Amino acid sequence: MEPEIQERIENTVRRILKGSDMEEMTEHKIRKQASAELDLDLSEPPYKAFVKQIVQSFLEKQVEEEEEEVEEERGARRKEYDDDGDLIICRLSEKRRVTIQDFRGKTLVSIREYYKKDGKELPTSKGISLTEEQWSTFKKNVPDIEKAIRKMESRIM
Repeated sequence: MEPEIQERIENTVRRILKGSDMEEMTEHKIRKQASAELDLDLSEPPYKAFVKQIVQSFLEKQVEEEEEEVEEERGARRKEYDDDGDLIICRLSEKRRVTIQDFRGKTLVSIREYYKKDGKELPTSKGISLTEEQWSTFKKNVPDIEKAIRKMESRIM
């Protein structure tokens, strides 16, 4: 395939993709629309494979950009620290929160209740702090925990 034709196909397909509703658009529809615009049969095997490659590349880039946006939003949201300088990941309720802290050289994930005294929020003994290894074990078992909860809830109803 000639480089000039490749460039025309790529530009056309990308323009169609950018202006399309990705929930409704299919590779076949893109190929058909580009074929009509270029007056070229893109259903032929080499063209078909090339269009598929362009579509996949476009979608991968979109996913990367969406992931970057989510990370940026999380980064902006996660910049909250408590009075001890620990990173607050989220607030579960008015009194409970999840924090990341460094304690004696170890990183801990803490889920703890807090109380207010003299304008400061201080941790109570109610809660748990998990090492990275314990946190990893917990995360791996979350699906089993959720399954057990659903099973218990189905018995109650």
